[in-house]
Amino acid sequence: MKRFLSIYPRSLGRAARVAVLVALGAWLSARPAHAYIGPGAGIAAAGSVLVLAGTFLLAIGIVLTWPLKAAVRYVAKRGATKPKVKRVIVLGLDGFDPGLAKKYMDEGRMPNFVQLAKEGVFSPLDTACPSISPVAWSTFATGVDASRHNIYDFLTRDPCSYFPILSSTDIRTVPRTLNLGFAQVPFGQKPVYRSLQKSQPFWKLLGQRYVWSSIIRVPITFPPQPFKNGTLLSGMCVPDLLGTQGTFSFYSTKARVAGTRIGGQQYQIRRKGNVIESNLTGPRGGDGHPLKCPLKVELDDATKRVTIRIGKTGKDVATVGVREYTPWMVIPFGKLQGIARLYVQTWEGEDFELYVTPINIDPDAPVMPISHPFVYSIYLAKLHGRFATLGLAEDTWALNERVVDEEAFLKQAWLIYEERKKHLWDAIEKTKSGFVTVVFDTSDRICHMFYRYLDPTHPANAGKDTTKHANVIPEMYAKMDELVGEVRAKLGNDPDTVLMVISDHGFCNFRRGVNLNTWLKENGYLVLKDGAETSPDWFAKVDWTKTKAFTLGLTGVFINRKGREGKGIVEKGPELDKLCHELKEKLEALRDPIDGQPVIKEVFLTREVHKGPYADMAPELLIGYHRGFRHSWECATGSVTKETFTDNTRSWSGDHCVDPRLVPGVFWCNRRIDKAQPALIDMAPTVLDLFGIEAPSYMQGKPLFGTTAPAKKPATAPQKVSA
Repeated sequence: MKRFLSIYPRSLGRAARVAVLVALGAWLSARPAHAYIGPGAGIAAAGSVLVLAGTFLLAIGIVLTWPLKAAVRYVAKRGATKPKVKRVIVLGLDGFDPGLAKKYMDEGRMPNFVQLAKEGVFSPLDTACPSISPVAWSTFATGVDASRHNIYDFLTRDPCSYFPILSSTDIRTVPRTLNLGFAQVPFGQKPVYRSLQKSQPFWKLLGQRYVWSSIIRVPITFPPQPFKNGTLLSGMCVPDLLGTQGTFSFYSTKARVAGTRIGGQQYQIRRKGNVIESNLTGPRGGDGHPLKCPLKVELDDATKRVTIRIGKTGKDVATVGVREYTPWMVIPFGKLQGIARLYVQTWEGEDFELYVTPINIDPDAPVMPISHPFVYSIYLAKLHGRFATLGLAEDTWALNERVVDEEAFLKQAWLIYEERKKHLWDAIEKTKSGFVTVVFDTSDRICHMFYRYLDPTHPANAGKDTTKHANVIPEMYAKMDELVGEVRAKLGNDPDTVLMVISDHGFCNFRRGVNLNTWLKENGYLVLKDGAETSPDWFAKVDWTKTKAFTLGLTGVFINRKGREGKGIVEKGPELDKLCHELKEKLEALRDPIDGQPVIKEVFLTREVHKGPYADMAPELLIGYHRGFRHSWECATGSVTKETFTDNTRSWSGDHCVDPRLVPGVFWCNRRIDKAQPALIDMAPTVLDLFGIEAPSYMQGKPLFGTTAPAKKPATAPQKVSA
C-alpha cells in the first residue's frame, strides 16, 4: 500500500487519488459486504462483486473525469472568498478539564501546552447545555444548540410507548416488498439506519466550497452522512455486531453467584486436560437463534501461555500470557464477521477467566457503513491494521461490573489510543491543505473510571485499590501533552496552519446519585400501579394515567404532556407552565439528607434557554446539579427505588452531567483570539471563517479570529517531561 502511494501520480489531484485508494482497499479486502439491520434482527448479505465492481467503476470514472472537474473547481475557487489559512487542525481531547490542566501545567507536567498557551491562547471553553458528550459534540459540529440539532442526551423516550430509544440514531428494520402492480410480495427485511441529528455539520459546508476535510471519530457521526470533498470515520453510537452499544463476554470456570448479573454475557466453562472449548455468541440468524462461533483455548502449564483459536477451522490463532490482550481476532459467523480482543484475566490453578471485548464491526469488512466513503474504513484497516470501531470502545461497563480490573481497562484504553494516533498521522499527512479533526476518547474514559483516586474519601474506593493507579489521571494529562508535542513537530513551522486543541466539557467528582423518579413519586408527580413502592427499569410499574413527570437518561425531566406523550395528562399552556415552575422551585430547594448540602445549582426551563424548533420534544426541565451529584444509575434507566439518595460505589466515579457552568471544556490555539470567553458553539463558524466562508445565519456562535496577527513561530521540537 505504501509503495503504491509513493508511485501514484500526484498530478491527478486528491479526489482521484482517494478514489483509487479506496478502490484498492476494496479489492484487497475481497470479502462479502453485509447490511446490518438492527439489534437481534439478523444480517442481510449484499453481493460483494457488485460492491467491488461499483467501487472500481467509481474510481475509473473519477480519474477519467478529473480534468473536467479540476477545471470546474479552478473556476469555482477563483470566485470564492480567499482562505485566510491553508490548513486547520482541531485536536479533540474528550473530557479534558481546564482546572486539572492548569494544575498539571503549573506542576511542569505539560510543557507543550504551556508553550502553546504562550504563543496563542489557553482558556476555558463554554460547553453545551446539557453538558454531555452527544450534545456537546453535536454543537461543535453544527454551531447550534440542542434545540436546533435535536440531541439532548444519549437516551430519550419513545413518546408513544415511553420506551427508551437512542437520541442520535434510528436503527431498525422495515418490510421489503416487490410491487407487481396488482400485488405487493414481501421478501424479507430492509435495513434502516438514519441519523436523528438535525442541522448540518460544518464540514459539509466546507466541502461545498472545495475545502477538503478529514473527520475521524467525532461523536454523533453515525451513520456517516455523505458530503463532498472529504472522508469520515464514525465515532460515538456506532454499535457492536450484536446491535448494542457494547456487550462484552466473560468466560469463567467459577460459577456465577446466584441472583447476580454483570451487564454482559457470562458463561461457565470447564477445563478438559489442557483444553477449554466454548462458543462466542453473535447476532441472531435467520432462524431467530443467536449465531455461534467456536472458541478453543489451549493452556500450557509449563510456560503459562495460552493459545486461542477462533472459528471451526481455528484459522485465526493468537498466543498470549496471563493479563495480556490478543491482537484483534476475526470472529466469523457464517457470511459475516466481526473482530474482538481477548484477555486472560485469571489463571490460578484450575481457575481460569477470559474476558472478550464487545465484538466490533470489522473495519476491513464492515457489515454496515461506518465511514464515508464506505471503503474508507477498509483503507485505514489495510494501511494501519484493524482497529476498534465501537462508538464507546473503551469498555467502562466491564470495569464498572468488576469483570476486569483497572490494569486491564488501562491496557485496552491505551491500545485504542495508539490506533487513533495512526489515523491522526495519516490524516495530517494526506491533508496538506484543508481541515482535519480527530477526537481522542481516552481522556474522558480514564477520568470517568479513575476520578476516585483524586478523592481519598470517595464512596467508590471501598474495597478497591487506592494507591496503585493513583497517578493515572496526571499521567494521562502528561501523555496528551506528549501527543500535542508530536503533532506540532509534524506540522513544523507552518504559519498557515492553525492548531486548536479543545474538549467538549470538563470533569468533576461524582459521589452521590439522585433518583429523581423516586423524588417525583414521593412528591406525588409520579404514580406506580397498585400502590407499588418501587419499579424496575424502563418504568415497568408506572401508572401513566396519573403520572405528571418522569425522567430517564442523565439530563432532564419530561412532563407527561397531553397530545405529545402516549398517555399524557398535563395540558400545554398555563397548567404546563405552572407545573414546570413548581418543580423548578422544589428541586432547587433539594438538600442531601446526610449533610444538608444543596443538590441542584439550577433547574433550567428548556423553553426559556432554548428557542429552536426541537425544544418541544425535549425534556421540559434540564437539571444542573452541583459538583458531586448526578442522576443515579437507576434513575437513568427509568427505575423507581426506595431511596432518593445513594452513594456512588461504582468505578465510574467522575462525571460532567452537572450545571454546564461548572464543567467548561478547554481551548488552546497557536494564535490569539478576539473573544474573551470562547465557546464550543463558536467552533463551526470559526473554522468556516478561517477558510474564508461566511457562516450561515442560523449558526449561533461567532468566529473567534478577527484582525489578530498570527502567533509567534511554534517551537521546533516537542517538549518532554516525566509524568
